[in-house]
Amino acid sequence: MAVHRFGAFEFDAATGLLSKHGTPVRLAPQPARVLAMLADRAGTLVTRDELRRAIWSDGTHVDFERGLNFCISQIRTALGDAAAAPRFIETEPKRGYRFIASAIATPDMRAASAATPPPVESRPRWNARVVAIAAALLLAAGIGAAVAARAGDGRVRVAVLPFDNETADSAYEHVAGGIADETVSRLSTPDRLARLDVIGNAAALRRPRAFRDVRAIGRDVRAEYVVLAQLKRDDEGVRLIAHLIRVEDEAHVWAESFDRPDFSLATQTELAELIAAAVAARF
Repeated sequence: MAVHRFGAFEFDAATGLLSKHGTPVRLAPQPARVLAMLADRAGTLVTRDELRRAIWSDGTHVDFERGLNFCISQIRTALGDAAAAPRFIETEPKRGYRFIASAIATPDMRAASAATPPPVESRPRWNARVVAIAAALLLAAGIGAAVAARAGDGRVRVAVLPFDNETADSAYEHVAGGIADETVSRLSTPDRLARLDVIGNAAALRRPRAFRDVRAIGRDVRAEYVVLAQLKRDDEGVRLIAHLIRVEDEAHVWAESFDRPDFSLATQTELAELIAAAVAARF
């Protein structure tokens, strides 16, 4: 698979990683697979049936329709695109989608590099102690540079974890994922990026909840705070509970519950903005 560059974005179709100006943009695995298929066939209509066979081969027709619409919505949110005036994803109603951006695709050289081992060169022998000292000095220099850059930057580094669906209804998986993705998007508006570094697509964030360690995640992505949330349901309705946690001591800095009669895309966007505003206000 290729690495696609279009506008301010770079998308690695093999890993599903999307970035804008070098900053990761959160995109869930299934929408990333849809984007990969569209980008690999840029300029060509990819029918809904082709997408169903490639990505939802084991799903029902109803799940596919809802899932594909959700994926396209999430891709457009990540790219800042609009169905009415598309710059990246064009819709042909009832038929499919076309990637219309002017993109530069470069081959992914990792597989080729792995398949072809580098030639063995004759290298001078180094004293093990000298190598160890040199490595330690380089590591210290790298850490010092990172700390200096962080201190001079002044922004707060916040990681948004995948939101947890605790309703026991798989239909809410898309809702939980949608609100988390939109929260990353709302935290990444230009005015908030002046104060925040936002991480939303790192592999360390996708660990199952049973194995989630806030402090370890903070170390892995160098985050000072994490945002997480749970969807819960009882006989009266569904509630979203959001939290902002300081990594250093795992203390709650902010938490709030949101009850809504429905969780449409508009409601997901509303909740994400409320969470992002509350988080940004703390800094």
